[in-house]
Amino acid sequence: MSESLMHLHFLSLILLCCVFPSRSFDLHIDNSTYVACGPHQSQALADFMNEFHSSHCNLTDPYNGVWCDNSTGVVTKLQLRECLSGNLKPNSSLFRLHHLRYLSLRHNKFISSSIPSEFGNLNRLEVLSLKNNGFVGQVPSSFNNLSLLSVLRLSRNKLTGSFSLVRNLTKLSYLALSHNQLSGTLPSSLLTMPSLKYLNLHGNDLTGSIEFDNSSTTFSLQHMNLGNNHFEGKIIEPISKLINLKHLDLSFLNTSSPFDLRLFSSLKSLLYLDLSGNSISPASLDTNLYNIPTNLEVLFLSGCGITKFPNILKILENLEVIGMSNNRIKGKVPKWLWNLPRLTTVFVPNNSINSFEGPVEVLVNSSVKNLSLRRNCFEGEIPILPLSINFFAASKNRFSGSIPLSICNYRSLTYLRLGYNNLTGPIPQCLSNLTLLNIRKNNLEGSIPDAFHMGASLRTLDVGHNRLTGKLPRSLKNCSSLEFLVADHNMIEDTFPFWLKALLNLQVLILSSNKFYGSISPPGQGSLGFPELRIFEIADNKFTGSLPPRYFVDWKASSLTMNEDGGLYMVHSGSIYEETSFYNIIDIIDLRYKGLSMEHQWALTLYATIDFSENRIEGQIPESIGLLKALISLNLSNNAFTGHIPLSFSNLRKLESLDLSSNQLSGTIPSGLGSLSFLAYINVSHNQLKGEIPQGTQITGQAKSSFEGNAGLCGLPLQETCFGTDAPPTQQPKEEDQEEEQVLNWKGVVTGYGLGVLLGLAIAQAIASYKSEWLVKIIGPNKRLSL
Repeated sequence: MSESLMHLHFLSLILLCCVFPSRSFDLHIDNSTYVACGPHQSQALADFMNEFHSSHCNLTDPYNGVWCDNSTGVVTKLQLRECLSGNLKPNSSLFRLHHLRYLSLRHNKFISSSIPSEFGNLNRLEVLSLKNNGFVGQVPSSFNNLSLLSVLRLSRNKLTGSFSLVRNLTKLSYLALSHNQLSGTLPSSLLTMPSLKYLNLHGNDLTGSIEFDNSSTTFSLQHMNLGNNHFEGKIIEPISKLINLKHLDLSFLNTSSPFDLRLFSSLKSLLYLDLSGNSISPASLDTNLYNIPTNLEVLFLSGCGITKFPNILKILENLEVIGMSNNRIKGKVPKWLWNLPRLTTVFVPNNSINSFEGPVEVLVNSSVKNLSLRRNCFEGEIPILPLSINFFAASKNRFSGSIPLSICNYRSLTYLRLGYNNLTGPIPQCLSNLTLLNIRKNNLEGSIPDAFHMGASLRTLDVGHNRLTGKLPRSLKNCSSLEFLVADHNMIEDTFPFWLKALLNLQVLILSSNKFYGSISPPGQGSLGFPELRIFEIADNKFTGSLPPRYFVDWKASSLTMNEDGGLYMVHSGSIYEETSFYNIIDIIDLRYKGLSMEHQWALTLYATIDFSENRIEGQIPESIGLLKALISLNLSNNAFTGHIPLSFSNLRKLESLDLSSNQLSGTIPSGLGSLSFLAYINVSHNQLKGEIPQGTQITGQAKSSFEGNAGLCGLPLQETCFGTDAPPTQQPKEEDQEEEQVLNWKGVVTGYGLGVLLGLAIAQAIASYKSEWLVKIIGPNKRLSL
């Protein structure tokens, strides 16, 4: 199954967590025995932190710290997340804290470290979380000493091996090993552990099937995730014996035979079932018999090759969430779907659905709150939605007409995505009350409503690629939570919005291809003043002025570092399951990158870019730009910049794309650019540069056109050498001329050798005959030549 399909399914799961945060497994950990430690015991935390690069550790975060036993006073709990970097060594002071019962070290960077076997000495541990730390290798056998352990989290590392590690952990109730590289088969003894209720092995390399003996085994498992492994199709039959299961994820197993839903009929307690990315038996989907657990509340069948809405859904009266994205469903959404009494969430993006069965008001009385119709074939006007609607996504369809004013009646509507349609007319003023509004790539006219009230909840506003005019609404400064503002490719005529710097959370500002004008220089000639900004695009306008020396000081992009997952933060602002994270990471924006304009998804989490191209900005490029260490792309082309290319560019170690073409830059190209190992695209053409082009793998691999138009430049990849002559273009000799060329070459060698000998003898004779004045001056009157 394609990686993009799994990404889209993952987004659906994130949204589910936003809509139903209580779906996660409840551990019921008793924290009443842990109290704050005194100064002497707190030194244990300082000693441990001093073993690493720990400057990012925020001890004001209530999560981080140490706690002690309320009766004995010894350290029994330690937590540090997202701040340690280095190697966790076997002699660490951590392993001297023998009374620890609770240890959580999540989201740190224990670089290429294996898990020390000394963890096995902490035999009082009840909770151990080492999630997402970069650990490699096998789990030490010493973990079997942790006989009191009830919770073990080792997900998102690079662990290998099998499951011998848990054979003695009889009190274990929660085991998370997802997103590692574990291999082999799944022993039935793991599933029959007496206390185990939660098991997550998603995203490993497990194979085979499961076999239970015929004994009357008691199964405690309630939550099991085996998705994205390589199990055989017959794994379903033994799983059907786990009759206490409430949550089951078997997505993306790539089995050779289709799943038969009737095998799940014995799981009477099952509330959550995810079979996405697998083939489903059509007969088991189309039956009206009670061959599927009727208490199901959540059902995901994404990417299963389904061609119509399954009839089995009719009997699921407790169903709250149905996800069937990335299938081949055509035609109409059946009327009976909206009659399911508890249905709140319907995800059907990436299909070929074109309409709703029944009258235009078929949705009105539905209980649905969250509806995603993205990437389908819907036409005509936007449907009349349920009054309870909270989230509506219908981008990339063929909806036409205006945005109906009736949308103002949906008092619960918070997130609205109508981008990539054929909508016309103005933007209704009531949409200023939303948290997210994306109406990108339509044909909307008029101005952006100036109706954002104080304390408005708006976080994302994307009105790019429309026909909007007027000015940016000044009431946007009331939106203190705004993070994402995109208004590119319109006809907005305004000066640069310095007043937006009051929005301390603004991270993306894209105003490209409008009619903005005036100076880009901030009042007071200081820093621009947008501290959180990481995507800043104002290309193709009429901005003027110059960039003061401190223009790029105190930007967020100066402190970001790439982590192993490709994101910009080591310290994350919050869980990926938070509402704000989900709704931002899936926004698609246009970025000019490596000389091309293209759409980028996940831009907010993966990119730090600046594009000032095609304006009238002059003066020097500030050296402070070298502070933006996380910058991926920089485009200052087609302006009037003068002076030298800043030497500080060599500090931009993450830079992949650099365009300085069509300016008036002079001097040489800094040699430090040749050491930027990620630099895949550079263009400095049509300036006034001179000297030798720095030689490095990333530079010499560029096209000649990236350096043309600079009369003084020489060296590869240009043909002009740096020795005063032009190197003629190399041509391959014709095959029939090779023999003659070799003869001529040898004649040239012999002739040259003969002339060289005669010339050498003549010079020697002249030196032997007299001592010329110039030679005396060179070697001195009392010195001899040493031969």
